[in-house]
Amino acid sequence: MISVIIPTLNEEGRIGALLNALAWETVPYEVVLVDGGSEDKTTNEAAAAGAVVLSASGGRGAQLVAGVNAAKVDIILFLHADSRFPEGGLTRISKSMADDERLCGGNFRLLFDGDDPFSRWLDGFYVWLRSPGFYYGDSGIFVRRDVYDTMGGIRPIALMEDYDFVRRLEAHGKTCCIEEPPLRTSSRRFEGRRPAAIVFGWFLIHGLFHLGVSPERLARIYNSTRRRR
Repeated sequence: MISVIIPTLNEEGRIGALLNALAWETVPYEVVLVDGGSEDKTTNEAAAAGAVVLSASGGRGAQLVAGVNAAKVDIILFLHADSRFPEGGLTRISKSMADDERLCGGNFRLLFDGDDPFSRWLDGFYVWLRSPGFYYGDSGIFVRRDVYDTMGGIRPIALMEDYDFVRRLEAHGKTCCIEEPPLRTSSRRFEGRRPAAIVFGWFLIHGLFHLGVSPERLARIYNSTRRRR
């Protein structure tokens, strides 16, 4: 069985589509949705679909921690609400874990749903990043619960909680990337922004993270770069 942890904030409409996609899965699973203070019908849609609905403040990292604390099974999958989860995705996770007991976790190959050249460039960029073991929460990170606990879990920091977790997961042991079927995610975060500004912001935040800049300061810088068009 797999626990699907979904952090949300004002995801009405999108969360329903994701939960409907999961409903077609044949592998037993539970959904734990942790809301960060939505002002729309996100939690109503999730509850109607049978999800366990919790609330947590303090950002996405804190939401993920709360979700894991409520999870009851041995494999954890983190999903973003704007993910388009592939049919049979849970089966691929379950089979990968069952076939190799050394496997600690992994993620899916990520594709962006935008119909533009930059989205296609991002598709390739994320493939390139995955080769040395760099990936993020939007790619559907999964992990064995015992591995998660041994690693100390996700840290409830203001930014880069997924990157921080993945660096420790990669150092802990063997991981895999599920190439087929890929997981698709929304390109909405890039809408109205210049590609050069997006790439600059990405390298800036990662460089500062490795220099030891605090997550709180990184969050302020990140929000500033996102306002640049």
